[in-house]
Amino acid sequence: MFTIIIELLGGLGLFIFGMNLMSSGIERAAGSGLRSIVEKLAKNKFMGLITGLIFTAVIQSSSAATVMVVSFVNSGLMTLAEASGIILGANIGTTVTALLVALKLSAIAPLFVFAGAVMYNFIKEPMTEKMGQILLGFGVLFVGISTMSSAMGTLKDTPVVIETLSHFTNPVLGILMGLVITSVVQSSSVTVSILVVMASQGLIDLRISMFVILGCNIGACTSAVLASLSGNKNSKRSALIHLLFNIFGTILMFVLLLLFGDFIEHIITTLSGGGTDPGSLGRNIAFAHLTFKVFQVIVFYPFMDLIIKLTYVLVRGEEIDEKVAGTYRLKYIGDHAIPNPTVAIYLAVEEMERMARKAFGSLNLAVTCLMDNNTEDVNMVHETEEYIDYLDENISDYLVKINRDTLPLPDANRIAAYFHVVNDIERIGDHADNIAKIVTELSEEELSLSDESKSELKGMMKLVNTILEKSLYMFVTGDTAEMKTVADIEDEIDVMERDLQSKHIKRLNEGKCSAQVGIYFSDIVSALERVSDHAINIAFALVESKQ
Repeated sequence: MFTIIIELLGGLGLFIFGMNLMSSGIERAAGSGLRSIVEKLAKNKFMGLITGLIFTAVIQSSSAATVMVVSFVNSGLMTLAEASGIILGANIGTTVTALLVALKLSAIAPLFVFAGAVMYNFIKEPMTEKMGQILLGFGVLFVGISTMSSAMGTLKDTPVVIETLSHFTNPVLGILMGLVITSVVQSSSVTVSILVVMASQGLIDLRISMFVILGCNIGACTSAVLASLSGNKNSKRSALIHLLFNIFGTILMFVLLLLFGDFIEHIITTLSGGGTDPGSLGRNIAFAHLTFKVFQVIVFYPFMDLIIKLTYVLVRGEEIDEKVAGTYRLKYIGDHAIPNPTVAIYLAVEEMERMARKAFGSLNLAVTCLMDNNTEDVNMVHETEEYIDYLDENISDYLVKINRDTLPLPDANRIAAYFHVVNDIERIGDHADNIAKIVTELSEEELSLSDESKSELKGMMKLVNTILEKSLYMFVTGDTAEMKTVADIEDEIDVMERDLQSKHIKRLNEGKCSAQVGIYFSDIVSALERVSDHAINIAFALVESKQ
């Protein structure tokens, strides 16, 4: 008996390892392609459902999909209505693993292991290596199933086991078992796959398995609930949508199974191709899992808006402002768990864009204060600089966390470029702060720039704003169509900086400008030119990372 338990645990370990290895390989192979899908997530509930279904079926993990949704809602990138569609689709997509297990590919699994191992270990071409990881994970998954199946084949000859399982008919106990096991392993796919293997060996019947599946549905919410705990109120509501949907679905199916159990068994057996022998039972359970999910989505899809409203009743209150009691906060990233590297990169870019907008706004405010001799708004520039420093530190820490994962080479290069971009944005904020300090110093010394100087600076600032906007657009979208335009603007600013410095010296020589004011003017012109240098660094960061 002890040997059988060890064999079961070993098989389960191989199965979980294989599934995670395959999922990780798919994510690595998809890389920025997966992120592109995320970026184009449907903006309505139905298309969200389709997206969630495909996404979960591909990466073989509803937990990853729902944690991603929680992160997006927490970041404000997705509404609760959009999230509900993804969650519904993820619930259907998660049935794919059990359907694969039911195909009984164990006989050829060693071939997948061999092919995957060769590709992963001996062929260093990046995409081939990633495909090898996927095949290796797929093969190990089925080797694990084969090991469990072999152990369970021995169990069916053990009187104690048969006696125990023959009395395992309590529906509530079945739901609790499914809930607990799935909460522990954090994967309903694993629990249902074990049921498929057990049924294939004649150890468990379809009726009680259906109740265990209902418990799995609720247990599958654990990952999303845990991910939402450190998030904002909307992220908690998105996790609640997942939990409430599965609770209501479980209650509905529990009642239907109690009232029409025989009829439901007949439908599932028919859909799966018929048969009540052990060889067919595993397939029946996989189809029961799929049928329940599809039925629940059809029933509750029209009521998702009501479920969303219920989450507002259960989680009350509004979100806090960006700065409360002197404490800054991040909008798109934070202390909550990183969903997966590719999604985390997407969130980091959103936070970096927000940081850039603050730096650009601060620069414009500083120059406006200069033009208007306004010292009242200078403190706002200094406060924004503190916020930018906070974002710089926390975004950099977040990038370090992402970089700890094994990333596809293009994504690893992106992360390296992002560190430089964050630094460039922070430096723009520094230049804004320095200009604001000059405004204060001019006021204290009762000095001001001449109208001619202000006019020249306005012309330069116009070009600086243009290059900032175009550079940020290139960075965020990856669109390189305006590379030459950005480079030309930067050259134009360099020429203008030299020209303005020459005019400034001429004014000094002619006595039209005091030496002290002239120094301030020169410093401002140099600062704006350096801002354009940082802008072009931002624009070309990703282009250079691909070389």
